[in-house]
Amino acid sequence: MNIRIKYTKTGPLRFISHLDMMRYFQKAINRAGLDISYSTGLSPHQIISFAAPMPLMMTSEGEYLDATFNSVTTSKEMIESFNRVASPYAVIKDIVILPDKAVNSMAAVSASDYRITFKSDSDNALSEEDKSRILSSAEKLLDNETITVIKKTKKSEALVDIKPLIFKLIVEDNSIYMLLATGSRDNLKPELVMEAIMKDAGLEYNRFSYDLHRLETYMDDGNGGYTPLICAGSTF
Repeated sequence: MNIRIKYTKTGPLRFISHLDMMRYFQKAINRAGLDISYSTGLSPHQIISFAAPMPLMMTSEGEYLDATFNSVTTSKEMIESFNRVASPYAVIKDIVILPDKAVNSMAAVSASDYRITFKSDSDNALSEEDKSRILSSAEKLLDNETITVIKKTKKSEALVDIKPLIFKLIVEDNSIYMLLATGSRDNLKPELVMEAIMKDAGLEYNRFSYDLHRLETYMDDGNGGYTPLICAGSTF
């Protein structure tokens, strides 16, 4: 049975790498006594795949993984069994069973949304004037014909226009909300958007001056919009 799991990564786990999160889930699933399936061969491993892994320094309440189980009880019982042995910063929020034809979460991802808030109690905290300039630039950034940034990879770097990959960008409650393209085909990191905003505001980019929180991870809904990955399955 193919299961999709929605989980959180909050608090101090922002300093934990994706590889460590994979190890965490493998051990917690075993500790919870869930009947997960293993691959065959000389080195059996749990059949798990993660959707759009997060980098360091980011928290989230909308992370996903797909896993294959030999048997299941109910969504409620499996959530409770896992969360009893889990870290309070990485708990399961929802579990659904996927239909046979469902695309795996890694391939299905098409967008994610984020909320950016500014730090106020650290050496990197911005002045009220600088925050006001950043928020003002964020409000009008999409009015530009193009939004060019330097996008770096392990092998190269190139100047790219990221505007087509920004689906929504608004300012609310002194924070910035953005809905961005995510996935293997088109992928835009929110840090690049913040870099463009701070450049437009005439400020030097500082990743440590703000906190980045992912709200949800989405797939195409078939009608030109987006729906959370959890909607591909049903509660059992």
